[in-house]
Amino acid sequence: MWNRLLKRLLARVIKQGRLSVTFFDGSVQLYGDGSGDPISVCLHSADLARKLVLHPQLALGEAYMDGDLTVEDDDLHGMLSLMMANIMQFNMGYWHRKADSLRHQINRLTLKTHLRAARRNVQHHYDLSDDLYDLFLDPDKQYSCAYFRTPDMTLEQAQDAKKQHIAKKLLLKPGMKVLDIGCGWGGMGLMLARDYGVEVVGVTLSERQHEIATKRAAEAGLADKCSFLLRDYRNVEQRFDRIVSVGMLEHVGHSQYDCYFQKIRQLLKPDGVALIHTIGRSTPPEEAVSPWISKYIFPGGYAPALSELMQSLEKSELFATDIEVWRMHYARTLQIWRDRFEANIDAARQLYDDRFCRMWRFYLISSELSFSIFGLVVFQMQISRDQMAVPLTRDYICS
Repeated sequence: MWNRLLKRLLARVIKQGRLSVTFFDGSVQLYGDGSGDPISVCLHSADLARKLVLHPQLALGEAYMDGDLTVEDDDLHGMLSLMMANIMQFNMGYWHRKADSLRHQINRLTLKTHLRAARRNVQHHYDLSDDLYDLFLDPDKQYSCAYFRTPDMTLEQAQDAKKQHIAKKLLLKPGMKVLDIGCGWGGMGLMLARDYGVEVVGVTLSERQHEIATKRAAEAGLADKCSFLLRDYRNVEQRFDRIVSVGMLEHVGHSQYDCYFQKIRQLLKPDGVALIHTIGRSTPPEEAVSPWISKYIFPGGYAPALSELMQSLEKSELFATDIEVWRMHYARTLQIWRDRFEANIDAARQLYDDRFCRMWRFYLISSELSFSIFGLVVFQMQISRDQMAVPLTRDYICS
């Protein structure tokens, strides 16, 4: 029965491309209009058809991780590209829409990232082996979207361009006090302290990131200008001239947006400016988080719609003084991360096992395609307590 249902589902969804599926019983079915490069998939588990029908998003990733689903030549990028492009054109039907809506409502109720849950969620991902991240990140360990001012930029150049772009929006002056919420391995804070003469306090919930950031500040001779704390941003009380937060809001959780922006307002001096850089969605907020991403990669994570952020921002009595939308920059960033990870896959297997490596490939590729096909974007929101705290034109950003 489940094979029949899965075949029917695939026939309804896959209208473009060339997909060949070998089912567990040995039967082979072709889908699509025959265009494009052929993709061949084989199912190796008797129960996989049932899982794919009932929970397609979760089951697909798990099946690839476990080896229950294989792709010819391991062309995972080709398979996911074909499937996601077809899904964009397809109405998944009443029951899948209801399931997505229910998951979204459950997420809103359960993603209450209190202090203990927030720390646990961060440690799940960011306290993995440092050697793993060295396999695909730039030397500054920038684990967020790079800014490709020109198509031929290297990852290192684009990450530096991202940091400089953010610095311009912060309108920094020597001696200013800057808070970096979700400081990661310290790269942003160290650059601001070194290049702009400001005093930086960075906060993170990752023990390993805190350790490395502190060590980097000492090695760079910036320990007097740049300090890093193992602390939740909600427990910071000092006032700051500037606040920067890159790639952290995604982990806050929808139920905490009001708290987040109210805390930003509390921490900003009256003429202060904050720059929030976050993954977002160009689709409505009703769409649910990927259950596979929530389970294996970013528990508690959520990419908000701009409308969700603006509601909380407005209630906090802050002004949105500039909003910029980056569209394909993260797709390019993830593509480079994927290329570097795959080039170092043998080293990754020395750190973890084959299942982990398949999981990480699925994460990088599906994330890349979510930006290039599903319309994920990056929002940069410049906000302030005083609408006159920044110039009235954007010339200062482009100069």
